[in-house]
Formats: sequence, structure tokens, C-alpha cells
Amino acid sequence: MKEKVSLTLDGPVLERVQTLAEGDDRSLSSYINQVLKAHLEELDRKKEA
Repeated sequence: MKEKVSLTLDGPVLERVQTLAEGDDRSLSSYINQVLKAHLEELDRKKEA
């Protein structure tokens, strides 16, 4: 289940993430979700080690 949230980003961060999302042929929302998911998985891996 997906939920909508409002998010405020610094201009340069938004520009960079938009560029990366376009390069990956994803929407901004999809790209941010993918990046956050990968970050959370990495935190879980570090916690298990």
C-alpha cells in the first residue's frame, strides 16, 4: 500500500535527484522510493553484522 507524503528538499538535492530519476527512466517519486528502500536495506544489513 502506498501513501502520499509532502516532502521539502533543498534545490540542488532536488535537481540532482530529478536528473538521476530521468537517467534511470523513473518518476521522481519512484526513484526516491527506490533510494530510500536501498538505504533501509543497507541499515538492516549493518545492524545484522
